[in-house]
Amino acid sequence: MYRQIAYFSLGWIVIVLCSFGWGYYNSRQKDDQSILEMSRAFFGQIVLTREWNACHGGVYVYADEKTPPNPYLVKDPERDIPLQNGKLLTKINPAYMTRQLSELAAQYNGAQIHITSLKPIRPANAPTPWERKALKSFETGINEVGTFTDGHYRYMAPLFMQKSCMKCHEQQGYKVGDIRGGISITLPYNRYASLSPRITGYLAVTAAGLLFILFFGRRLARAYQMLEEQSIIDPLTEIPNRRFFMKRAEEEFRSAGRNHTPIALIMIDIDYFKGFNDRYGHIEGDITLKTVAEAMKHQLRRPPDCIARYGGEEFIIMLPNTMPEGGAQVAELLRTKIEALQINNEASKCADVVTISLGVASAPHDSVSFETLLKHADEALYTAKQKGRNRSESIIIQPTTK
Repeated sequence: MYRQIAYFSLGWIVIVLCSFGWGYYNSRQKDDQSILEMSRAFFGQIVLTREWNACHGGVYVYADEKTPPNPYLVKDPERDIPLQNGKLLTKINPAYMTRQLSELAAQYNGAQIHITSLKPIRPANAPTPWERKALKSFETGINEVGTFTDGHYRYMAPLFMQKSCMKCHEQQGYKVGDIRGGISITLPYNRYASLSPRITGYLAVTAAGLLFILFFGRRLARAYQMLEEQSIIDPLTEIPNRRFFMKRAEEEFRSAGRNHTPIALIMIDIDYFKGFNDRYGHIEGDITLKTVAEAMKHQLRRPPDCIARYGGEEFIIMLPNTMPEGGAQVAELLRTKIEALQINNEASKCADVVTISLGVASAPHDSVSFETLLKHADEALYTAKQKGRNRSESIIIQPTTK
Protein backbone atom coordinates (compact mmCIF):
# COMPACT_ATOMS: atom_id res chain seq x y z
CA MET A 1 0.00 0.00 0.00
CA TYR A 2 2.88 2.35 0.78
CA ARG A 3 4.17 1.78 -2.73
CA GLN A 4 0.82 3.00 -4.04
CA ILE A 5 1.12 6.09 -1.83
CA ALA A 6 4.53 6.77 -3.36
CA TYR A 7 3.05 6.36 -6.85
CA PHE A 8 0.17 8.71 -6.02
CA SER A 9 2.64 11.26 -4.62
CA LEU A 10 4.80 11.03 -7.73
CA GLY A 11 1.70 11.32 -9.91
CA TRP A 12 0.58 14.40 -7.99
CA ILE A 13 3.99 16.03 -8.45
CA VAL A 14 3.87 15.29 -12.18
CA ILE A 15 0.35 16.76 -12.43
CA VAL A 16 1.41 19.91 -10.55
CA LEU A 17 4.52 20.28 -12.72
CA CYS A 18 2.47 19.90 -15.89
CA SER A 19 -0.09 22.36 -14.57
CA PHE A 20 2.67 24.78 -13.61
CA GLY A 21 4.31 24.50 -17.03
CA TRP A 22 1.04 24.92 -18.92
CA GLY A 23 -0.12 27.77 -16.68
CA TYR A 24 3.19 29.57 -16.87
CA TYR A 25 3.34 29.15 -20.64
CA ASN A 26 -0.17 30.58 -21.07
CA SER A 27 0.50 33.37 -18.58
CA ARG A 28 3.69 34.38 -20.35
CA GLN A 29 1.93 34.27 -23.71
CA LYS A 30 -0.67 36.69 -22.33
CA ASP A 31 1.99 38.92 -20.78
CA ASP A 32 3.96 38.94 -24.01
CA GLN A 33 0.84 39.84 -25.94
CA SER A 34 0.09 42.61 -23.44
CA ILE A 35 3.54 44.18 -23.77
CA LEU A 36 3.22 43.96 -27.56
CA GLU A 37 -0.14 45.72 -27.45
CA MET A 38 1.29 48.32 -25.08
CA SER A 39 4.21 48.95 -27.44
CA ARG A 40 1.86 49.30 -30.40
CA ALA A 41 -0.25 51.77 -28.43
CA PHE A 42 2.86 53.70 -27.40
CA PHE A 43 4.06 53.82 -31.00
CA GLY A 44 0.61 54.88 -32.21
CA GLN A 45 0.52 57.77 -29.74
CA ILE A 46 3.93 58.99 -30.88
CA VAL A 47 2.94 58.79 -34.55
CA LEU A 48 -0.32 60.59 -33.84
CA THR A 49 1.48 63.35 -31.95
CA ARG A 50 4.03 63.72 -34.73
CA GLU A 51 1.25 63.91 -37.31
CA TRP A 52 -0.48 66.62 -35.32
CA ASN A 53 2.79 68.56 -35.15
CA ALA A 54 3.48 68.11 -38.86
CA CYS A 55 -0.04 69.16 -39.84
CA HIS A 56 0.54 72.47 -38.07
CA GLY A 57 3.95 72.94 -39.65
CA GLY A 58 5.57 72.61 -36.26
CA VAL A 59 4.70 74.22 -32.93
CA TYR A 60 6.37 77.03 -31.03
CA VAL A 61 7.66 76.92 -27.49
CA TYR A 62 9.83 79.17 -25.41
CA ALA A 63 13.52 78.60 -26.14
CA ASP A 64 15.65 77.83 -23.09
CA GLU A 65 18.60 75.68 -22.05
CA LYS A 66 16.58 72.49 -22.34
CA THR A 67 14.98 73.51 -25.59
CA PRO A 68 17.45 75.51 -27.64
CA PRO A 69 16.64 76.41 -31.27
CA ASN A 70 16.85 73.40 -33.56
CA PRO A 71 20.14 73.65 -35.54
CA TYR A 72 18.64 71.49 -38.30
CA LEU A 73 16.02 74.18 -38.98
CA VAL A 74 18.56 76.98 -39.36
CA LYS A 75 17.49 77.56 -43.00
CA ASP A 76 13.87 77.97 -41.93
CA PRO A 77 13.20 81.74 -41.77
CA GLU A 78 10.35 81.06 -39.34
CA ARG A 79 12.39 78.95 -36.93
CA ASP A 80 12.56 81.68 -34.24
CA ILE A 81 10.15 84.46 -33.27
CA PRO A 82 11.50 87.17 -30.92
CA LEU A 83 8.95 88.57 -28.43
CA GLN A 84 8.68 92.11 -27.09
CA ASN A 85 9.41 90.83 -23.57
CA GLY A 86 12.83 89.65 -24.72
CA LYS A 87 11.97 85.98 -24.86
CA LEU A 88 12.29 83.81 -27.92
CA LEU A 89 9.81 81.36 -29.41
CA THR A 90 11.43 78.53 -31.36
CA LYS A 91 9.83 76.01 -33.70
CA ILE A 92 9.62 72.39 -32.63
CA ASN A 93 9.29 70.05 -35.59
CA PRO A 94 8.11 66.40 -35.26
CA ALA A 95 11.61 64.98 -34.90
CA TYR A 96 12.62 67.51 -32.22
CA MET A 97 9.37 66.86 -30.37
CA THR A 98 9.97 63.09 -30.50
CA ARG A 99 13.40 63.53 -28.90
CA GLN A 100 11.96 65.60 -26.09
CA LEU A 101 9.14 63.10 -25.54
CA SER A 102 11.80 60.38 -25.32
CA GLU A 103 13.62 62.27 -22.57
CA LEU A 104 10.40 62.73 -20.60
CA ALA A 105 9.40 59.08 -21.03
CA ALA A 106 12.80 57.90 -19.79
CA GLN A 107 12.37 59.99 -16.63
CA TYR A 108 8.73 59.02 -16.15
CA ASN A 109 8.62 55.24 -16.68
CA GLY A 110 12.02 54.17 -17.99
CA ALA A 111 10.86 53.88 -21.59
CA GLN A 112 13.36 54.68 -24.33
CA ILE A 113 12.22 56.14 -27.66
CA HIS A 114 14.56 56.48 -30.59
CA ILE A 115 13.66 57.87 -33.99
CA THR A 116 16.04 56.54 -36.60
CA SER A 117 16.56 56.05 -40.32
CA LEU A 118 18.93 54.42 -42.76
CA LYS A 119 19.54 57.97 -44.07
CA PRO A 120 19.43 60.13 -40.93
CA ILE A 121 19.82 63.89 -41.10
CA ARG A 122 20.93 64.05 -37.48
CA PRO A 123 23.92 61.78 -36.61
CA ALA A 124 22.40 60.89 -33.24
CA ASN A 125 19.51 59.32 -35.13
CA ALA A 126 21.77 56.72 -36.73
CA PRO A 127 20.41 53.20 -36.16
CA THR A 128 21.90 50.63 -33.84
CA PRO A 129 22.69 47.21 -35.38
CA TRP A 130 19.34 45.85 -34.15
CA GLU A 131 17.50 48.90 -35.52
CA ARG A 132 19.32 48.67 -38.84
CA LYS A 133 18.25 45.05 -39.21
CA ALA A 134 14.67 46.01 -38.38
CA LEU A 135 14.69 48.91 -40.87
CA LYS A 136 15.87 46.61 -43.64
CA SER A 137 13.16 44.09 -42.76
CA PHE A 138 10.54 46.84 -43.17
CA GLU A 139 11.64 47.22 -46.75
CA THR A 140 10.74 43.57 -47.34
CA GLY A 141 7.17 44.07 -46.13
CA ILE A 142 7.46 43.34 -42.41
CA ASN A 143 5.38 45.90 -40.52
CA GLU A 144 6.77 45.51 -36.98
CA VAL A 145 9.57 43.86 -35.03
CA GLY A 146 9.67 42.91 -31.36
CA THR A 147 12.22 41.11 -29.22
CA PHE A 148 12.92 40.42 -25.57
CA THR A 149 16.23 41.37 -24.01
CA ASP A 150 17.46 41.17 -20.45
CA GLY A 151 14.77 43.00 -18.50
CA HIS A 152 13.36 44.89 -21.53
CA TYR A 153 11.11 44.55 -24.52
CA ARG A 154 12.24 46.23 -27.75
CA TYR A 155 9.67 47.16 -30.34
CA MET A 156 10.05 48.94 -33.65
CA ALA A 157 7.69 49.89 -36.47
CA PRO A 158 8.22 51.93 -39.63
CA LEU A 159 7.45 55.59 -40.23
CA PHE A 160 5.88 56.32 -43.61
CA MET A 161 6.24 59.56 -45.48
CA GLN A 162 3.20 61.76 -45.13
CA LYS A 163 2.41 64.80 -47.24
CA SER A 164 3.10 66.99 -44.24
CA CYS A 165 6.64 65.53 -44.00
CA MET A 166 7.67 66.36 -47.54
CA LYS A 167 8.68 69.93 -46.72
CA CYS A 168 11.71 68.69 -44.72
CA HIS A 169 12.52 65.43 -46.51
CA GLU A 170 11.66 65.96 -50.15
CA GLN A 171 15.23 66.90 -50.95
CA GLN A 172 16.33 63.42 -49.78
CA GLY A 173 14.36 61.85 -52.61
CA TYR A 174 11.45 60.49 -50.60
CA LYS A 175 7.91 60.26 -51.92
CA VAL A 176 4.62 60.04 -50.07
CA GLY A 177 4.17 56.49 -48.84
CA ASP A 178 7.90 55.67 -48.71
CA ILE A 179 9.43 54.33 -45.50
CA ARG A 180 11.19 57.28 -43.97
CA GLY A 181 12.65 55.33 -41.06
CA GLY A 182 11.24 53.98 -37.86
CA ILE A 183 10.77 54.51 -34.14
CA SER A 184 12.15 52.00 -31.70
CA ILE A 185 10.60 51.74 -28.26
CA THR A 186 12.33 49.96 -25.36
CA LEU A 187 10.11 49.25 -22.36
CA PRO A 188 11.16 47.76 -19.00
CA TYR A 189 9.79 44.22 -18.93
CA ASN A 190 10.93 41.14 -17.01
CA ARG A 191 9.40 38.03 -18.50
CA TYR A 192 10.27 36.06 -15.36
CA ALA A 193 8.92 38.53 -12.81
CA SER A 194 5.86 36.35 -12.15
CA LEU A 195 7.89 33.16 -11.95
CA SER A 196 8.90 33.41 -8.29
CA PRO A 197 5.41 33.98 -6.81
CA ARG A 198 4.01 31.38 -9.18
CA ILE A 199 6.60 28.84 -8.02
CA THR A 200 5.78 29.67 -4.41
CA GLY A 201 2.09 29.14 -5.07
CA TYR A 202 2.62 25.83 -6.84
CA LEU A 203 5.00 24.65 -4.11
CA ALA A 204 2.27 25.37 -1.58
CA VAL A 205 -0.26 23.44 -3.70
CA THR A 206 2.21 20.56 -4.11
CA ALA A 207 2.92 20.43 -0.39
CA ALA A 208 -0.78 20.56 0.46
CA GLY A 209 -1.53 17.78 -2.00
CA LEU A 210 1.32 15.61 -0.71
CA LEU A 211 0.17 16.12 2.89
CA PHE A 212 -3.36 15.18 1.85
CA ILE A 213 -2.10 12.05 0.07
CA LEU A 214 0.17 11.14 2.97
CA PHE A 215 -2.51 11.68 5.61
CA PHE A 216 -5.30 9.81 3.89
CA GLY A 217 -2.87 7.36 2.32
CA ARG A 218 -1.61 6.30 5.74
CA ARG A 219 -5.16 5.95 6.97
CA LEU A 220 -6.00 3.84 3.92
CA ALA A 221 -2.82 1.83 4.45
CA ARG A 222 -3.80 1.12 8.04
CA ALA A 223 -7.32 0.22 6.94
CA TYR A 224 -5.92 -2.01 4.21
CA GLN A 225 -3.56 -3.64 6.69
CA MET A 226 -6.45 -4.27 9.06
CA LEU A 227 -8.50 -5.80 6.25
CA GLU A 228 -5.54 -7.92 5.20
CA GLU A 229 -5.01 -9.10 8.76
CA GLN A 230 -8.68 -9.85 9.07
CA SER A 231 -8.47 -11.94 5.91
CA ILE A 232 -5.59 -14.08 7.25
CA ILE A 233 -6.15 -13.99 11.03
CA ASP A 234 -8.74 -16.11 12.76
CA PRO A 235 -10.87 -13.57 14.69
CA LEU A 236 -11.47 -15.88 17.67
CA THR A 237 -8.04 -17.35 18.38
CA GLU A 238 -6.06 -14.45 16.83
CA ILE A 239 -3.70 -16.84 15.06
CA PRO A 240 -3.46 -17.30 11.27
CA ASN A 241 -6.38 -18.96 9.55
CA ARG A 242 -6.41 -21.86 7.13
CA ARG A 243 -6.22 -19.56 4.09
CA PHE A 244 -2.97 -18.01 5.28
CA PHE A 245 -1.53 -21.38 6.26
CA MET A 246 -2.13 -22.85 2.82
CA LYS A 247 -0.30 -19.95 1.19
CA ARG A 248 2.64 -20.28 3.58
CA ALA A 249 2.72 -24.04 3.10
CA GLU A 250 2.96 -23.61 -0.66
CA GLU A 251 5.97 -21.31 -0.23
CA GLU A 252 7.72 -23.47 2.38
CA PHE A 253 7.23 -26.73 0.50
CA ARG A 254 8.55 -25.14 -2.69
CA SER A 255 11.63 -23.98 -0.77
CA ALA A 256 12.07 -27.43 0.83
CA GLY A 257 11.88 -29.02 -2.63
CA ARG A 258 14.58 -26.72 -4.00
CA ASN A 259 16.90 -27.13 -1.02
CA HIS A 260 16.06 -30.76 -0.18
CA THR A 261 15.42 -29.87 3.46
CA PRO A 262 13.13 -31.83 5.81
CA ILE A 263 9.76 -30.51 6.90
CA ALA A 264 7.18 -31.68 9.43
CA LEU A 265 3.42 -31.18 9.85
CA ILE A 266 1.47 -31.57 13.08
CA MET A 267 -2.32 -31.98 13.09
CA ILE A 268 -3.92 -31.19 16.47
CA ASP A 269 -7.41 -31.80 17.82
CA ILE A 270 -8.82 -30.82 21.24
CA ASP A 271 -10.10 -33.97 22.88
CA TYR A 272 -13.85 -34.26 23.46
CA PHE A 273 -14.40 -30.61 22.69
CA LYS A 274 -18.01 -31.12 21.60
CA GLY A 275 -18.79 -32.49 25.03
CA PHE A 276 -16.94 -29.53 26.58
CA ASN A 277 -19.21 -27.09 24.71
CA ASP A 278 -22.32 -29.02 25.67
CA ARG A 279 -21.38 -28.98 29.34
CA TYR A 280 -19.83 -25.52 29.81
CA GLY A 281 -21.39 -23.57 26.94
CA HIS A 282 -20.01 -22.03 23.79
CA ILE A 283 -18.67 -18.92 25.53
CA GLU A 284 -16.40 -21.04 27.69
CA GLY A 285 -15.62 -23.09 24.62
CA ASP A 286 -14.45 -20.00 22.74
CA ILE A 287 -12.30 -18.94 25.70
CA THR A 288 -10.72 -22.39 25.80
CA LEU A 289 -10.02 -22.36 22.05
CA LYS A 290 -8.26 -19.02 22.39
CA THR A 291 -6.28 -20.14 25.45
CA VAL A 292 -5.11 -23.36 23.81
CA ALA A 293 -4.15 -21.53 20.59
CA GLU A 294 -2.18 -18.90 22.48
CA ALA A 295 -0.36 -21.50 24.58
CA MET A 296 0.70 -23.50 21.52
CA LYS A 297 1.73 -20.33 19.66
CA HIS A 298 4.10 -19.36 22.49
CA GLN A 299 5.87 -22.74 22.27
CA LEU A 300 6.95 -22.14 18.67
CA ARG A 301 10.28 -20.34 18.97
CA ARG A 302 11.54 -20.20 15.40
CA PRO A 303 10.31 -17.53 12.94
CA PRO A 304 9.61 -20.03 10.11
CA ASP A 305 7.34 -22.18 12.32
CA CYS A 306 3.69 -21.57 11.58
CA ILE A 307 0.50 -22.42 13.47
CA ALA A 308 -3.05 -21.93 12.20
CA ARG A 309 -6.59 -22.79 13.10
CA TYR A 310 -7.51 -25.45 10.60
CA GLY A 311 -11.21 -25.59 11.44
CA GLY A 312 -13.42 -25.96 14.51
CA GLU A 313 -11.22 -27.32 17.31
CA GLU A 314 -8.51 -28.45 14.89
CA PHE A 315 -5.12 -26.77 14.54
CA ILE A 316 -2.19 -27.38 12.24
CA ILE A 317 1.50 -26.59 12.68
CA MET A 318 4.23 -26.51 10.04
CA LEU A 319 7.88 -26.93 11.09
CA PRO A 320 10.28 -26.20 8.19
CA ASN A 321 13.77 -27.74 8.26
CA THR A 322 12.76 -30.15 11.04
CA MET A 323 13.75 -33.82 11.33
CA PRO A 324 11.25 -36.47 12.58
CA GLU A 325 12.60 -36.52 16.12
CA GLY A 326 12.28 -32.73 16.28
CA GLY A 327 8.65 -32.85 15.15
CA ALA A 328 7.87 -35.56 17.74
CA GLN A 329 9.53 -33.50 20.51
CA VAL A 330 7.52 -30.38 19.61
CA ALA A 331 4.29 -32.39 19.56
CA GLU A 332 4.94 -33.89 22.99
CA LEU A 333 5.91 -30.48 24.38
CA LEU A 334 2.63 -29.02 23.14
CA ARG A 335 0.63 -31.88 24.61
CA THR A 336 2.15 -31.50 28.07
CA LYS A 337 1.77 -27.69 28.03
CA ILE A 338 -1.94 -27.88 27.22
CA GLU A 339 -2.53 -30.51 29.89
CA ALA A 340 -0.64 -28.33 32.36
CA LEU A 341 -3.13 -25.50 31.81
CA GLN A 342 -5.51 -27.50 34.05
CA ILE A 343 -8.68 -26.37 32.27
CA ASN A 344 -11.47 -28.51 33.72
CA ASN A 345 -13.25 -30.80 31.28
CA GLU A 346 -15.60 -33.21 33.03
CA ALA A 347 -16.89 -34.27 29.62
CA SER A 348 -13.50 -35.81 28.73
CA LYS A 349 -13.09 -39.60 28.81
CA CYS A 350 -9.31 -39.51 28.97
CA ALA A 351 -8.59 -36.89 31.65
CA ASP A 352 -10.27 -34.42 33.98
CA VAL A 353 -8.77 -31.45 32.10
CA VAL A 354 -8.62 -30.23 28.53
CA THR A 355 -6.12 -32.24 26.50
CA ILE A 356 -5.08 -32.52 22.87
CA SER A 357 -4.24 -35.30 20.45
CA LEU A 358 -1.52 -34.79 17.85
CA GLY A 359 -0.48 -36.46 14.60
CA VAL A 360 3.01 -35.79 13.25
CA ALA A 361 4.16 -36.49 9.70
CA SER A 362 7.67 -35.78 8.43
CA ALA A 363 9.93 -36.56 5.50
CA PRO A 364 13.58 -36.44 6.59
CA HIS A 365 15.39 -37.54 3.46
CA ASP A 366 13.53 -36.11 0.45
CA SER A 367 10.88 -33.54 -0.25
CA VAL A 368 7.25 -34.58 -0.56
CA SER A 369 4.12 -32.70 -1.51
CA PHE A 370 2.10 -30.84 1.04
CA GLU A 371 -0.94 -32.99 0.26
CA THR A 372 1.03 -36.17 0.96
CA LEU A 373 2.41 -34.94 4.26
CA LEU A 374 -1.00 -33.60 5.29
CA LYS A 375 -2.63 -36.93 4.56
CA HIS A 376 -0.10 -38.77 6.75
CA ALA A 377 -0.39 -36.21 9.55
CA ASP A 378 -4.17 -36.74 9.52
CA GLU A 379 -3.65 -40.51 9.66
CA ALA A 380 -1.29 -40.12 12.62
CA LEU A 381 -3.88 -37.97 14.40
CA TYR A 382 -6.53 -40.58 13.77
CA THR A 383 -4.22 -43.22 15.28
CA ALA A 384 -3.66 -41.05 18.38
CA LYS A 385 -7.42 -40.79 18.87
CA GLN A 386 -7.86 -44.51 18.39
CA LYS A 387 -5.24 -45.22 21.05
CA GLY A 388 -7.11 -43.22 23.68
CA ARG A 389 -6.35 -39.54 22.92
CA ASN A 390 -4.16 -37.15 24.94
CA ARG A 391 -1.18 -38.48 23.04
CA SER A 392 0.90 -37.88 19.92
CA GLU A 393 1.65 -40.29 17.10
CA SER A 394 4.25 -39.87 14.34
CA ILE A 395 4.61 -41.15 10.80
CA ILE A 396 7.93 -40.90 8.99
CA ILE A 397 7.72 -40.96 5.20
CA GLN A 398 10.66 -42.95 3.91
CA PRO A 399 12.24 -42.17 0.53
CA THR A 400 11.05 -44.30 -2.34
CA THR A 401 13.53 -46.82 -3.72
CA LYS A 402 14.27 -46.37 -7.37
